[in-house]
Amino acid sequence: MDPVRNPYAPGAGQRPPELAGRDGELSAFDVVLERIARGRPERSLVLTGLRGVGKTVLLNQLRSAAIARGWGTGKIEARPEQSLRRPVSSALHMALRELGPRHGDQESVAEVLGVVKAFAQRVNPAEAKVRDRWQPGIDVPAASGRADSGDMEIDLVELLTDAAGVAADIGSGIALFIDEMQDIQPDDVSAICAACHELSQQGAPLIVVGAGLPHLPAVLSASKSYSERLFRYLRIDRLDREAADRALLAPAEREDVTFEPDALDALYDAADGYPYFVQAYGKVTWDVAASSPITAADVVMAAPVAEAELAVGFFGSRYDRATPAEREYMHAMAELGGDAGAAVATSEVAVALGRKPASLSPARDSLIKKGLVYSAERGQIAFTVPHFGRYLLRHPD
Repeated sequence: MDPVRNPYAPGAGQRPPELAGRDGELSAFDVVLERIARGRPERSLVLTGLRGVGKTVLLNQLRSAAIARGWGTGKIEARPEQSLRRPVSSALHMALRELGPRHGDQESVAEVLGVVKAFAQRVNPAEAKVRDRWQPGIDVPAASGRADSGDMEIDLVELLTDAAGVAADIGSGIALFIDEMQDIQPDDVSAICAACHELSQQGAPLIVVGAGLPHLPAVLSASKSYSERLFRYLRIDRLDREAADRALLAPAEREDVTFEPDALDALYDAADGYPYFVQAYGKVTWDVAASSPITAADVVMAAPVAEAELAVGFFGSRYDRATPAEREYMHAMAELGGDAGAAVATSEVAVALGRKPASLSPARDSLIKKGLVYSAERGQIAFTVPHFGRYLLRHPD
């Protein structure tokens, strides 16, 4: 069939042509926005799940929903070695620019922008040369004595409180979206929790919507014990059969193409319901098929091609980031976890490698920092990428 008309879109954070299976999460967020608009207390949201389940796509869709309601929004992607001061400043600057034209008192908006600038510039060392100092691009003087103490927790609480005040004045809200939230530095995690706690107590119209790997709730809980009650956690998992079929059928039918039932069976078995894999197998199957309806035979022909592409782009690119010691650790995990990629005990990995657990801690910790594995629970380790264990078992070298 015509590859130009191929509707499927496997890509990192790329919205699929049919966002299937996420109606519950979208409806829950609409309720959050409506409750806040009516002055009701509401918790910030945290989306968790493995890689490839569509967390970033859903995060972007939630942001679109907030924008459609006239909210100010900003989005950042956390990085392990980066302070949140700069990205949060940029995100809030964007949110305030969206709300600014609707605010009658431009002087008060300018005051808050001055606070944002002061918060951002606090990251600059006092001894840094002028040319080396980062500037947030805000055309107002930096405020003094507000959000500039150098204590991240104090400063972030003051900053978000002031920003929420601008939104409250016009009967709107601000939503700060944070992707890869598990990579935020510990002090910044504590600051976010403290700020969300304060905003919730005030009933302020500002929420944080985060997305991260399955261990993100544990990261937040380790920072502040009350985080379990502070956020509403939504687990994003693979699609059920009905949703996976809709993700394939709906875009195809818009191109006057359909699938035979056996083809849908084969595609669900291959993709295992993971949204990224659904798109990857769907795209290759479309290109292989000669005509509509697409058959199970087409899927059989397409599967090796799709698996080869995933082996290079989805699995291989991650595997290549690991050191020899880390690869040895992951191969041991794969042998113990089997095709299902089950979580395994760190002690079992040590036994399998004939090593003391303490000697493997550097490799394990590095794999966690690289986002390749996560601590499923105390003493347990699992892959962040679905089917990664299967990939390693098929590629032993």
